[in-house]
Amino acid sequence: MDSFTEAWGLVCEYCKSKITEVAYTTWISRIEPVSLDFTSGTAVLKVPNDFHRKTIMHYYLDTIQEAFLQIFGTSDIKIDLRTDDELTPQKPVEDKPSAEDYEYTFDTFIVGPSNKFAHAASMAVATKPAELYNPLFIYGNSGLGKTHLLYAICNEIKKNSPDMDIVYIKGDEFTNELISAIQKGTTAEFHNRYRNADVLLVDDIQFIAGKDSTQEEFFHTFNTLYEAKKQIVLTSDRPPKDIATLEERLLTRFEWGLTADVQPPDFETRIAIIKRKAELLGIQLDENVTEYMANRLKNNIRQLEGAVKKMKAYHLLNGYPLNINTAQAAISDIINNDQPVPVTIEKIIEEVSRTYGTSPEDIRSSKRSANISNARQVAMYVVREITQMPMTGIGSEFGGRDHSTVVYAIQQVEKNIKKNPKMRATVEDIIKNIRDR
Repeated sequence: MDSFTEAWGLVCEYCKSKITEVAYTTWISRIEPVSLDFTSGTAVLKVPNDFHRKTIMHYYLDTIQEAFLQIFGTSDIKIDLRTDDELTPQKPVEDKPSAEDYEYTFDTFIVGPSNKFAHAASMAVATKPAELYNPLFIYGNSGLGKTHLLYAICNEIKKNSPDMDIVYIKGDEFTNELISAIQKGTTAEFHNRYRNADVLLVDDIQFIAGKDSTQEEFFHTFNTLYEAKKQIVLTSDRPPKDIATLEERLLTRFEWGLTADVQPPDFETRIAIIKRKAELLGIQLDENVTEYMANRLKNNIRQLEGAVKKMKAYHLLNGYPLNINTAQAAISDIINNDQPVPVTIEKIIEEVSRTYGTSPEDIRSSKRSANISNARQVAMYVVREITQMPMTGIGSEFGGRDHSTVVYAIQQVEKNIKKNPKMRATVEDIIKNIRDR
């Protein structure tokens, strides 16, 4: 198999872990690798049509570029999307890759002391949905396998009960879909999608906290499903009681069933994870290589798996041997790439707009309704808090407002969070959510 075709399978695997199954199947899985030229720094990919290309460019290009960075260790590769008509006869499209698909099943989940309880609870829920633990709430830091368990539950239920309606969604996507439904007048369809599900799995539920309309909607969705004896599984980076702006009525419901945590894996589990990942990718690593990697990547399963993938990419594309030197290079790249992504003004405004149920355009506009003005002031405060951008620079990002307007907005937020604990918690959650992304 061609090396770029195999590497594209790794890119697909990364994308699959970052977006919903529906989005992956609809958009990413239909892309085909054509060529990768390191000299020009260009990866040519084939898309079915121009509409598909425009959708990828608008919604998923960042994810694909992140995947290339993870797999190839460089951000300098340009993605060139072409339709069949645009591909010249000299550059024929390769056979579509048989994806080296690291499926998220219970069989591929490595069980150790740090995750044994969460794994057992997930298995129980998948075997008997809504009969044992409802809801199941799994929490732990990023990269420890929470999403893997969600997909494993999903796949197990599909295998045993293929007719069940299973819905998987991320917390922030639930908010975005709700906002879109309200704007388009399609809330009835939104209700039908979630309230008629047999199994609802929500990843990163903490992102609905502080968003009043989203919490209201999820409260009714939860009640409808729970009363109909449908299974609910939630994940978060913290236990329910530590989600500061989560409404009390949701906090109570999230604790009705079973709460299970996942912790960083111990040394033996890390070794097992590396060996299993290597086996699934079709490579063999010596014992000294696996121990070297396990000793240096201790707190994140995703990093361990990423290091193995990076080693295979080096081996396929550059002919590097699968030894400690290559492992050292792979780990170095992952640690360097693990630095926080710079937070942009757009990301801050998007998070604030989700929290306050408005749009980024409204926040930047001259509209003066109380909700929009409040959201705008909070956005200015968060921009200053996270980026330390000068007041004049912040003003220019918010429709060319002058220095004094920004100063006033920040002072108002500072005053309000001192006297209003709820607002302080909301702002703190916004900042945490932005940094966690």
